[in-house]
Amino acid sequence: MATPNSVDSLIDYCFRRLGDPVVDINVDRQQAEERVDDALDFFAERHFDGVEKHYYKHKITSDDITNGYIDTSGLTAGSGAGYADAPVGSKILSVVRVYPFGSDTKNMFSVRYQMSLQDYFGVNRGFGSNDQLGVASYDSAKRFINMISDMFNPEKNFRFNKVTNRLYIDMDWSEDIDEDDYVVFEAYSLLDATTFTEIYNDRLLKEYVTSLIKRQWGANLSKFEGVQLPGGVTVRGGDLFREAQEEIQRIEERVLLEYELPPDFMVG
Repeated sequence: MATPNSVDSLIDYCFRRLGDPVVDINVDRQQAEERVDDALDFFAERHFDGVEKHYYKHKITSDDITNGYIDTSGLTAGSGAGYADAPVGSKILSVVRVYPFGSDTKNMFSVRYQMSLQDYFGVNRGFGSNDQLGVASYDSAKRFINMISDMFNPEKNFRFNKVTNRLYIDMDWSEDIDEDDYVVFEAYSLLDATTFTEIYNDRLLKEYVTSLIKRQWGANLSKFEGVQLPGGVTVRGGDLFREAQEEIQRIEERVLLEYELPPDFMVG
């Protein structure tokens, strides 16, 4: 049995499930390709196997500061932080976190920088006058510094729109960040089906595309609803459409209940 690994092979598989070549499937090839696109879009939005989490890094330019936003469409493939296979920025569906940045991460005289230099000695000898506290004192000091950092250098609010590919970070761009600084953000990107062709063999995707093509078939035949063909056969495009619509609804409900990623929680 041929395993679908492309748009064409998936369409051939779906046509065979619907009866081809024994039954003529009255659906144009372009219509079938568009139904595959619809299915992949739905999976990208609702199925956890349709997206990938990546961490992108971006070097701030003078245009970013002038515009007041980052144009993610300009991010090239492989610009992910630690991920050589991160897709291009235009594939980003949503941004879920922008990591803190500020002067204390690059200032050697800051409390955080100085404390990192003393990590080893702090853990082994403790801090301050009480050298017996060791790890407990070190942990307490780090918690206090993190609290101060959260108060004076909190995570920035941000907004992202996948249509415009613009990442807005709510801050004073002329004061809070400098040219050549780096911004790292966490995002979900559309799975590249041309690279990861295994998605075409996903059982739910095959069922979903088959039902979408079946609905298209019913819509095409509905204009001839009730017409009697030679041999006494009556065209019932409406019945085919409604049957496919019920199948689509069941599949979508199953994806939403069993395969959708849970929403991220915000703790304040």
